[in-house]
Amino acid sequence: MGLESYVRRWNLMPDGEPIHTHSSDLLPVRFRGEAAMLKVARSDEERVGNRMMVWLGGEGAARVLRHDGEAILLERVEGDLSLADMVHVGQDDEASRILCHAASVLHGRQARPWPDLRPLETWFPALQEVAPRTGGVLPLALETALSLLREPRDVRPLHGDIHHGNVLHSRERGWLVIDPKGLIGERGFDYANIFCNPDLKVANAPGRLARQAHVVAEAAGLERHRLLQWVLAYAGLSAAWHLEDGEDDLAAPTLEVARIAAAELGPG
Repeated sequence: MGLESYVRRWNLMPDGEPIHTHSSDLLPVRFRGEAAMLKVARSDEERVGNRMMVWLGGEGAARVLRHDGEAILLERVEGDLSLADMVHVGQDDEASRILCHAASVLHGRQARPWPDLRPLETWFPALQEVAPRTGGVLPLALETALSLLREPRDVRPLHGDIHHGNVLHSRERGWLVIDPKGLIGERGFDYANIFCNPDLKVANAPGRLARQAHVVAEAAGLERHRLLQWVLAYAGLSAAWHLEDGEDDLAAPTLEVARIAAAELGPG
């Protein structure tokens, strides 16, 4: 069913223009007077993410008001603060610490059985396909990813896409995650995308990755070397996705993040 069907079924009032992405359709609405966001998934990944939002139960996450397979109705998080804005006014360290805390809340949720999640390794075939024919830093990113995936540590449910645009501020409830991908794997993976955000210009600023590796490792309780390995693996994967999609303008700066991470790791 599409957006209109759920608007009628759940007695919603449209409150903005629809938003269409490659994997879902969204519509700002009002539900019983409350600002909400209707999301209808068009991919299995988004449907798994919907189930994870239900599992989180509003703990460190936007509250789920209604859910039915492909469709989810979430509280609309409308705070005055933005993590991306914080970075651009010189509060990069604080933004990273907030992201780490948001991830740790999700990782620490052990009270209920885990939902049906996708293994992290199912994301990496793109890197395995692209790395051999592209060369550069990608074969090293692939080798690093395979090594990490063979011997995972501290396996937890993962958000899969923790970054500055997926942790939003609520005036009433603080910082809340949205849009999880619903993976299971080593928790260190969830911190890697921080280093490619809030944009690739920031990500490639001189000294930025090295500094944030210290900040994130301390805030997340991770070994810095292994965190950098995940950054290298994730940046390689992200670049592979861009190359598959013909987005060379995004692939090039993402590959630079991978190269910087490799340089920080040093020989061997």
